Amino acid sequence: MIRKLASGQYRLYSRKINPKTGKRRNLGTFGTLEEAKKHERAVQFFKRHAG
Repeated sequence: MIRKLASGQYRLYSRKINPKTGKRRNLGTFGTLEEAKKHERAVQFFKRHAG
């Protein structure tokens, strides 16, 4: 899940809420939407192919 910050950057959040904090995990901050989307795809790939 990507959100635009007030600073103009984009932050990638996990889709699930972290039960410990009640918020979504921050998975990285990127300068452009394209970079954030690219990393989101990499995260989804890794979740399915790791281990």
